[in-house]
Amino acid sequence: MGKDGTTKLQEEKDTVSAMIHIYCKGRHGTADGLCVDCQELLDYADTRLDKCPFGVDKPKCSNCKVHCYQPEQRERIKEIMRYAGPRMILKHPLKAVGHALRGKGSRRVP
Repeated sequence: MGKDGTTKLQEEKDTVSAMIHIYCKGRHGTADGLCVDCQELLDYADTRLDKCPFGVDKPKCSNCKVHCYQPEQRERIKEIMRYAGPRMILKHPLKAVGHALRGKGSRRVP
């Protein structure tokens, strides 16, 4: 990780992107790239990560006390993570393990 934490944020962006791609391919049948709705959500997620008030000390979103996503987008990303999470271990095992370890020891916020 870089001293400024940019690698940590980029890893989060890469993980979210991978999950959205898995979801879009599985649920929307896209062969290459993303459908318009999924691309909009990915752009939204990237913007929210860029503006995270915790910056380099950012916890996993599920463990955060500040919810940056609007309620509709939050529900969409939760649906995507429920679908893509179990599939990540097969498609992107290193990202899946890294994502799980980043949240280890943190208490989930309802």
